[in-house]
Amino acid sequence: MAHYRQVGEVPGKRHTVFRDAQGALRYEELMGEEGFSSDSSLLYHAGVPSAIVDSQVWELPDLTLTSNHPLKPRHLKLHTLFDEPASAVAEPGSSVVEPVETRNPVEHRRLVLGNGDVRISYVVAGGASPYYRNAVGDECVYVQEGSGVVETVFGVVPYRTGDYVIVPRATTHRWVPAEACRLYAIEANSHIHPPKRYLSRFGQMLEHAPYCERDLYGPDEPFLVEGTDVEVLVKHRGSGQHAQGGLVGSRMTYATHPFDVVGWDGCLYPYTFNVEDFMPITGKVHQPPPVHQVFEGWNFVICNFCPRKVDYHPDSVPVPYYHSNVDSDEVMFYVGGDYEARKGSGINIGSVSLHPGGYAHGPQPSAIEASLGAEYFDELAVMVDTFKPLDLGEGALAAEDPAYAWTWAGRGPGAAGPDGGPAVYSNS
Repeated sequence: MAHYRQVGEVPGKRHTVFRDAQGALRYEELMGEEGFSSDSSLLYHAGVPSAIVDSQVWELPDLTLTSNHPLKPRHLKLHTLFDEPASAVAEPGSSVVEPVETRNPVEHRRLVLGNGDVRISYVVAGGASPYYRNAVGDECVYVQEGSGVVETVFGVVPYRTGDYVIVPRATTHRWVPAEACRLYAIEANSHIHPPKRYLSRFGQMLEHAPYCERDLYGPDEPFLVEGTDVEVLVKHRGSGQHAQGGLVGSRMTYATHPFDVVGWDGCLYPYTFNVEDFMPITGKVHQPPPVHQVFEGWNFVICNFCPRKVDYHPDSVPVPYYHSNVDSDEVMFYVGGDYEARKGSGINIGSVSLHPGGYAHGPQPSAIEASLGAEYFDELAVMVDTFKPLDLGEGALAAEDPAYAWTWAGRGPGAAGPDGGPAVYSNS
């Protein structure tokens, strides 16, 4: 983030001697992006932040990807990956059911979609995660349901339903749910930040932006924990027999607890933004998806479609027109309300639709007529558009609705219909 924040004790000048009340030296750590050329923060540790006593292999969860070939739109029912209600879950490929309280938001993510720039996972978890650091890129985790806190080296960040939790690359942190949580994790190979067009050349959010700095909530006091020989799971780039898509994991054991930061200041830190604080931009006729954008990373954008008044031209068509976004794949995660354009498709809360580049997509035929005259849409969805094709993770393969691709035509391949002919699917 571009705006400066100070938490706890810091010296009057950076890179100068800073001691505690007993005269012990504090250890300064610069955490910065893009090789000292972008946002950074200075953290002051009681212990040596680089002191490790062990490092072992951490076997990452299944990150296998399968090409979307032959090309077709997909409907993924993410809630089917987990029992309803969220009380118990079966391990991928296993019939053993594990209580949600013993599952955590890091190790039990199931990969849904991914490419070389971004990975999208889903998890239902109620247990605290291990200490964790993603050294590959920033994470943006959307909280579909639930509440808790994320403990970090910067301090504690509370979260609730509707929050985006932004965790910068290489931030040591731990998820501590207060209840069973449904989390939609967007893991970048880059940094994630507000769109540049929302920002002044000095980084302040502009008047036309649909949210502002007041809507962002970061840590407000240090979070100090004592301990020795503390294990941290680190996801990082690598190769070899343990690598999956260029990613590997390590279990690093630190001599003293990483949460020993007595103070920090700078423009790089974790924060939350709640979707309720997004102010939708509407128009006389249908507005294109960029007006719904909330964040962006390298080769992808994140948008949210919120409850809003819709087009006010007397002849407007409120649902989207059919479109071929030839440069990107579109992923929509449906989290609230009743999404108008997908009525009749089987889409429901917890669904993900994937509409790939090279395929014209749009509303179900019956949804167009039904939308005419509407003044308000009560819908909530999180969209990720990627500029490289997305492949299917094991979670997508396990949760797919095979009938979805044929719902616009009303018929398609599949199981035999009542008369012995091809199955026919409803588009109304």
